[in-house]
Amino acid sequence: MRELSLHILDIAENGLDAGATFIGIFISEAREEDLLSIAIEDNGRGISSKRLEKVLDPFFTTRQTRRVGLGLSLFRETSRRCGGSFTLTSREGRGTQVKATFGLSHIDLPPMGDIAGCISTILMGHPRVDLLYDHEVDGESFRFDTREIKEGLEEVPINNPRVLMHLIEMIRQSEAALRNIVPSASKSPGPL
Repeated sequence: MRELSLHILDIAENGLDAGATFIGIFISEAREEDLLSIAIEDNGRGISSKRLEKVLDPFFTTRQTRRVGLGLSLFRETSRRCGGSFTLTSREGRGTQVKATFGLSHIDLPPMGDIAGCISTILMGHPRVDLLYDHEVDGESFRFDTREIKEGLEEVPINNPRVLMHLIEMIRQSEAALRNIVPSASKSPGPL
């Protein structure tokens, strides 16, 4: 996959297919440490310990629509190729967490891609799911929680096209603000 957001969407969809009512997406960028961390968690059915190793095999899938399950194995390989690590933890009946780290400046690191589009795709197809998105860059963060948003919407569904367009724009503006944070190490010391 050419963008990290597509990996995130694929993994979130796995959780939704497993009956999740909550999806958490956590991104942390520490530029001084040259580290990007992405975690996706859900409260779905989970994966038995017997199947846990199999799900990382690209030729294994539980889906009936295709014969291979490349999502997790490609995400793991991308993290390893970028000097990072990958963990998959799951408990039956409790949910699953996928966490990957990457060298933030690694030449093979794919672009983040359209996170707002990823989130809106999830909400469009699964309006009853609660979604928490937290993105931190050098200690500054943006948090998006559909539970709070749904309270304010009252009777209007979160997948209403006008609501979704507003949410997409809000996420994109917040992401742009995070990208413009100047790392403390590169701030000008000012006049002597």
